[in-house]
Amino acid sequence: MKRIVLLKLSGEALSRVNGIGIDMEKVEDVAYEVKSLKDTGVSVGIVVGAGNIWRGRDAKKIGMDRVSADHMGMLGTILNAMALSSTLELIGVKSRVMSAIPVGHIVEPYNRNLAIQALEKGEVVVFGGRSEERRVGKECRYRW
Repeated sequence: MKRIVLLKLSGEALSRVNGIGIDMEKVEDVAYEVKSLKDTGVSVGIVVGAGNIWRGRDAKKIGMDRVSADHMGMLGTILNAMALSSTLELIGVKSRVMSAIPVGHIVEPYNRNLAIQALEKGEVVVFGGRSEERRVGKECRYRW
């Protein structure tokens, strides 16, 4: 089995200068860094955040309930994961996005065995749609 490296990438690392939205030049920079890491012979998994798209603390200011705010953040991680995966593909790196929450035919549902198989084949797996474990009960936790 190959050595697997799991990276945690904050949403802010992909954000525009004002901290909001996706800066595709930054996404491309990250993709090339991931490619360089992959070229050393390790398998790469990436868990992305969504701070550039949605901050849960902003929900409290407008009176939104915490569950809805967390769901919005989870969807934001999927957007970032899709941007990164698409950019990796453009530079010749095979990748896939997996999500712990179902989003139809847009990205794959998370499956531990399929993720490991993809990593062992040399694909980069980008994980999105994950809950924040410290904020939800045991029955809702997803583990990568």
